Amino acid sequence: MTASHLTLRPLAAADRAAWEPLWQGYLAFYRTSVPPQTTDVTWSRLLDPAEPMHVLGAFGADESGRERLLGIVHFIFHRSTWTPGNYCYLQDLFTLPEARGMGVGRALIEAVYAKAKQAGASRVHWLTQEGNATARALYDKLAEHPGFTQYRKIF
Repeated sequence: MTASHLTLRPLAAADRAAWEPLWQGYLAFYRTSVPPQTTDVTWSRLLDPAEPMHVLGAFGADESGRERLLGIVHFIFHRSTWTPGNYCYLQDLFTLPEARGMGVGRALIEAVYAKAKQAGASRVHWLTQEGNATARALYDKLAEHPGFTQYRKIF
Protein backbone atom coordinates (compact mmCIF):
# COMPACT_ATOMS: atom_id res chain seq x y z
CA MET A 1 0.00 0.00 0.00
CA THR A 2 1.15 3.55 -0.73
CA ALA A 3 -0.04 6.96 0.39
CA SER A 4 -2.09 7.26 -2.80
CA HIS A 5 -4.23 4.40 -1.49
CA LEU A 6 -5.01 6.19 1.76
CA THR A 7 -8.22 7.92 2.74
CA LEU A 8 -7.76 10.72 5.26
CA ARG A 9 -10.73 12.06 7.17
CA PRO A 10 -11.80 13.39 10.55
CA LEU A 11 -12.80 10.59 12.88
CA ALA A 12 -16.41 10.22 13.99
CA ALA A 13 -18.01 8.73 17.09
CA ALA A 14 -18.27 5.34 15.36
CA ASP A 15 -14.46 5.27 14.97
CA ARG A 16 -13.67 5.11 18.69
CA ALA A 17 -13.04 1.34 18.72
CA ALA A 18 -10.51 1.76 15.89
CA TRP A 19 -8.93 4.92 17.38
CA GLU A 20 -8.36 3.71 20.91
CA PRO A 21 -5.78 0.97 20.13
CA LEU A 22 -3.72 3.52 18.18
CA TRP A 23 -4.02 6.03 21.04
CA GLN A 24 -2.89 3.35 23.49
CA GLY A 25 -0.07 2.39 21.10
CA TYR A 26 1.08 6.00 21.04
CA LEU A 27 1.08 6.17 24.84
CA ALA A 28 2.94 2.85 25.08
CA PHE A 29 5.55 4.06 22.58
CA TYR A 30 6.31 6.93 24.94
CA ARG A 31 6.17 4.59 27.96
CA THR A 32 3.31 6.43 29.59
CA SER A 33 -0.37 6.02 30.30
CA VAL A 34 -3.37 8.12 31.15
CA PRO A 35 -6.41 7.18 33.23
CA PRO A 36 -9.44 5.90 31.29
CA GLN A 37 -11.29 9.08 32.25
CA THR A 38 -8.63 11.16 30.47
CA THR A 39 -9.01 9.02 27.35
CA ASP A 40 -12.77 9.57 27.53
CA VAL A 41 -12.35 13.34 27.88
CA THR A 42 -9.79 13.41 25.07
CA TRP A 43 -12.11 11.52 22.72
CA SER A 44 -15.00 13.82 23.64
CA ARG A 45 -12.92 16.93 22.97
CA LEU A 46 -11.65 15.60 19.65
CA LEU A 47 -15.25 15.22 18.44
CA ASP A 48 -16.62 18.47 19.88
CA PRO A 49 -16.84 21.16 17.15
CA ALA A 50 -16.56 23.86 19.84
CA GLU A 51 -13.13 22.58 20.92
CA PRO A 52 -9.84 23.64 19.26
CA MET A 53 -8.72 19.96 19.28
CA HIS A 54 -9.07 17.80 16.17
CA VAL A 55 -8.31 14.27 14.99
CA LEU A 56 -7.69 12.87 11.52
CA GLY A 57 -7.36 9.25 10.61
CA ALA A 58 -5.57 7.58 7.71
CA PHE A 59 -7.45 4.57 6.39
CA GLY A 60 -6.32 1.89 3.99
CA ALA A 61 -7.73 -1.42 2.86
CA ASP A 62 -6.49 -4.59 4.52
CA GLU A 63 -5.88 -7.89 2.70
CA SER A 64 -9.61 -8.62 2.58
CA GLY A 65 -10.44 -5.15 1.23
CA ARG A 66 -11.93 -3.86 4.49
CA GLU A 67 -11.16 -0.30 5.55
CA ARG A 68 -8.67 -0.19 8.43
CA LEU A 69 -7.39 2.73 10.50
CA LEU A 70 -3.61 2.85 9.97
CA GLY A 71 -2.68 6.12 11.63
CA ILE A 72 -3.97 9.04 13.66
CA VAL A 73 -2.99 12.62 14.27
CA HIS A 74 -4.29 14.98 16.95
CA PHE A 75 -3.83 18.72 16.47
CA ILE A 76 -4.81 21.82 18.40
CA PHE A 77 -5.27 25.42 17.28
CA HIS A 78 -4.04 27.97 19.82
CA ARG A 79 -3.32 31.67 20.20
CA SER A 80 0.17 33.12 20.17
CA THR A 81 1.70 36.34 21.40
CA TRP A 82 3.76 36.44 18.20
CA THR A 83 0.99 36.69 15.64
CA PRO A 84 -2.62 37.84 15.46
CA GLY A 85 -3.68 34.47 14.05
CA ASN A 86 -3.49 31.02 15.53
CA TYR A 87 -0.73 28.45 15.51
CA CYS A 88 -1.41 24.76 15.11
CA TYR A 89 0.18 22.29 17.51
CA LEU A 90 0.47 18.77 16.12
CA GLN A 91 0.27 17.01 19.45
CA ASP A 92 0.16 13.27 18.71
CA LEU A 93 1.02 11.28 15.59
CA PHE A 94 0.97 7.50 15.50
CA THR A 95 0.88 4.84 12.80
CA LEU A 96 0.52 1.12 13.19
CA PRO A 97 3.95 -0.53 13.12
CA GLU A 98 3.01 -2.54 10.03
CA ALA A 99 1.99 0.65 8.20
CA ARG A 100 5.27 2.50 8.78
CA GLY A 101 7.28 3.38 5.70
CA MET A 102 4.13 3.55 3.54
CA GLY A 103 3.65 7.31 3.69
CA VAL A 104 0.98 7.31 6.41
CA GLY A 105 2.83 9.69 8.74
CA ARG A 106 3.74 12.04 5.90
CA ALA A 107 0.15 12.07 4.64
CA LEU A 108 -1.19 12.87 8.11
CA ILE A 109 1.32 15.71 8.65
CA GLU A 110 0.54 17.17 5.24
CA ALA A 111 -3.19 16.93 6.03
CA VAL A 112 -2.58 18.94 9.22
CA TYR A 113 -0.66 21.50 7.15
CA ALA A 114 -3.68 21.82 4.86
CA LYS A 115 -6.11 22.18 7.79
CA ALA A 116 -3.84 24.79 9.39
CA LYS A 117 -3.61 26.83 6.18
CA GLN A 118 -7.37 26.58 5.72
CA ALA A 119 -7.88 27.86 9.28
CA GLY A 120 -5.47 30.76 8.76
CA ALA A 121 -2.79 29.44 11.12
CA SER A 122 0.70 30.71 10.38
CA ARG A 123 2.62 27.79 11.88
CA VAL A 124 2.41 24.08 12.60
CA HIS A 125 4.75 22.91 15.32
CA TRP A 126 5.34 19.72 17.31
CA LEU A 127 7.70 17.91 19.65
CA THR A 128 9.34 14.52 19.58
CA GLN A 129 11.95 12.80 21.68
CA GLU A 130 15.54 13.34 20.62
CA GLY A 131 16.09 9.59 20.25
CA ASN A 132 13.07 9.03 17.98
CA ALA A 133 15.34 8.66 14.95
CA THR A 134 12.78 7.06 12.63
CA ALA A 135 10.25 9.85 13.11
CA ARG A 136 12.91 12.55 13.02
CA ALA A 137 14.13 11.32 9.64
CA LEU A 138 10.65 12.07 8.28
CA TYR A 139 10.23 15.31 10.22
CA ASP A 140 13.56 16.64 8.91
CA LYS A 141 12.11 16.33 5.38
CA LEU A 142 8.84 18.09 6.22
CA ALA A 143 9.80 20.91 8.62
CA GLU A 144 12.70 22.76 10.13
CA HIS A 145 14.15 22.00 13.55
CA PRO A 146 14.48 25.40 15.26
CA GLY A 147 16.83 24.17 17.99
CA PHE A 148 14.64 24.88 21.01
CA THR A 149 14.78 22.71 24.12
CA GLN A 150 11.60 22.02 26.06
CA TYR A 151 11.32 22.49 29.82
CA ARG A 152 8.33 21.44 31.88
CA LYS A 153 7.01 21.27 35.39
CA ILE A 154 4.28 18.72 35.95
CA PHE A 155 1.69 19.17 38.67
